[in-house]
Amino acid sequence: MESIGIIAEYNPFHNGHLHQITEAKKKSKLDYTICIMSGNFTQRGEPALFSKWTRAAMAVNSGVDLVIELPCVFTVRSAQDFARGGIRLLNSLNIRYISFGSEHADLSLLEKVSSASLDPAITEELHTNLKSGQSYAAALSTAISKTHSIPAAILSQPNTILAVEYLNAIKIFKTKQKILPIERAAAPYHSGIISGDLASAGAIRKELYSSSPNFSLIKQSVPLETYQTIETFCQNSAALPSMDLLSTSILALLRKIKQPELKNITGISEGLEYKIAKAALQSRDLTELLALTKSKRYPMSRLHRLVLHCLLGTTKQSIAAFDQSGPLYARVLAFNMKGREILHELKRTASIPIITKTTNFLDSTKRSHSQLSLLESMLAIDTYATDLYALCFSPAQIGGLDFLTSPMYIKR
Repeated sequence: MESIGIIAEYNPFHNGHLHQITEAKKKSKLDYTICIMSGNFTQRGEPALFSKWTRAAMAVNSGVDLVIELPCVFTVRSAQDFARGGIRLLNSLNIRYISFGSEHADLSLLEKVSSASLDPAITEELHTNLKSGQSYAAALSTAISKTHSIPAAILSQPNTILAVEYLNAIKIFKTKQKILPIERAAAPYHSGIISGDLASAGAIRKELYSSSPNFSLIKQSVPLETYQTIETFCQNSAALPSMDLLSTSILALLRKIKQPELKNITGISEGLEYKIAKAALQSRDLTELLALTKSKRYPMSRLHRLVLHCLLGTTKQSIAAFDQSGPLYARVLAFNMKGREILHELKRTASIPIITKTTNFLDSTKRSHSQLSLLESMLAIDTYATDLYALCFSPAQIGGLDFLTSPMYIKR
């Protein structure tokens, strides 16, 4: 039983995603689709518009057969680590065909950029660019364009960067997966405007968080099932999650944490712990904290991830262990009838356990114990992330939802 694998966030699921799935099935001639999806927090370290179960159900309602969660320790990371986590998880499930959307769908060009990014010859140039204050993506783009005569503009789009990182991960981990790039049909990633039936997820989120969302605009840019969910959950922006609601918790933590502990949080380097600690004393909320800490080297997305890692207590040592092991389980979020067939096959052939009931592997009592296996520690961080996500609403939601919520079965 061959399936095509997709790594995504679906925040929210829109017509561009539907186009990718349709084209991937058509070009691969495969009837089964598995999506590896971020959980309640996205790669940028922000709370997702809807819970992971709701977003997974959106995807299944629009053509995906099975949605599996990418563990938080790989989701809330750089594009490089996000891609590596997704590729390794699909490989553990023996998924040999990978599809992704990209502004540049020319596989030979993407392979050329991938090879250039892995070329040791760019290392010195890359480090020089990083020291000058450039973000990793900008530094890599500049280094590649200078050393390999590849236009820097090719790496200016997040989806193209991810595409290259997927190819890099396949080479590094020797997974031998076959790639099927699909030209991105949605509006440009950074476009904040909804125009016609193809809009970026960012533009849809921007509209929903506005004071007076134009639902007719949103309706034309998403599948019917997505719009029905939006209608149910998004009657006003106050119903949407906001990281700002964690401001007090974040400032309380950063004002009392010891410097050695803060320095040991993943993502903290180059003396950033001192800058953050000082900013925490001068700030009254998360917005002020990020404004005082932001720099060319530390853009907002990186700082959002860093703050979340502080709340989750994700240390450099734990991340190193997780990176060495790769994803240790496949946690099911939603599936349909064909997805059920895939699950039966995966339980027999996958090299990692398939989790459909979290408490079979970890419960709230065991989670509080100091001695956890690496799998349990990885899973515990997922559950803590869900508990934090529940606090991003007003009023706050209850905790422990990972121990109470079953995968969504969509009968279709």
